[in-house]
Order: sequence, then structure tokens, then C-alpha cells
Amino acid sequence: MRRLALIALPLALAACQGESRTSASTETTVDGQTVAEVEATGPWCRPTPNGMDMTACYITLTSSTGDRLVSVISPRAAQAQVHAVSTEGGVMSMTEMADGLNLPAGQAVALAPGGDHIMLTGVTVPLAEGDLVPLALTFESGSQIALEVPVRADAPAGEPAHGAH
Repeated sequence: MRRLALIALPLALAACQGESRTSASTETTVDGQTVAEVEATGPWCRPTPNGMDMTACYITLTSSTGDRLVSVISPRAAQAQVHAVSTEGGVMSMTEMADGLNLPAGQAVALAPGGDHIMLTGVTVPLAEGDLVPLALTFESGSQIALEVPVRADAPAGEPAHGAH
């Protein structure tokens, strides 16, 4: 049933029209009060390069209680993975974070150009500047965030623009 919910969430997003959601948060109720658990801000994806079926997306996640991003899915790609970027001997490499992305309580964790990021592979239709990409993020706590992420050629104002992943 949970797998069905994970598949249905981004498909429902793709079918929706209207205002884009480029920031969101999960919430839970503790002792009758609503508490934000994970906040997602500043998401954006790069256009797909000519002839390629992959691209990178970036976002900043802040968990008030500590959590872990364990899954990302999108109806616009066959696969979405969180990639760690490392440099060894002057060579940059990317590897999937098989255990997910740790979100320490109260600390903003940025997936940004030149660093860790969400990699979309098997993009079904090329992504162009101005498009919106539905992403569904699932956390270890079971919380989910659904976003419509804008495609931009460059980082939004105030964001680092180095590196192209």
C-alpha cells in the first residue's frame, strides 16, 4: 500500500494545474500542537542537456526533529537518486546515497551545484527552462513532501552557480 502511495503522489501532482509549490514542509501533531518536521526550500532543476536524458535538481532541507531523506520520485524520470559528490586526486565522482540523506535536527542541508544533489535519470521528456518538475520526497519518519520544481538554466539569485551536475 505504501508503494502505491509513493507512486500515486507524483502522478497526482503531474495531473494538477495551478500555482507551483516550490517550498513545503511536513507537519505532525504533538500534544495537540502542529510542529513542522522537515522544511523544503529553494528547489530547482537544470534543463536536460541536448541529447541527454538526465539532469540534477537542488533543494535545501531543514528538519526540526532530525530525519533522513530516503526516497525521491518523479513522473518525469525513470529514476531519481540522491547523489553524494566527492573529489579524490582531482577527480570528481558521484555515488548514490544508498542509506539516504541524513538531516540533523535544526540544521539546513543544502543539495547544491558542485555538491550533493538529486539526479534524475531516464527523463521521459526533455526539461526546458520554465518547466515544472513534480518531485515527491519521502523521509524515514514516513512524512512526504510534494513539490513542483522549476527548471532554470542557472541558480536562483543568492544561490551558488558553480558546477554543473
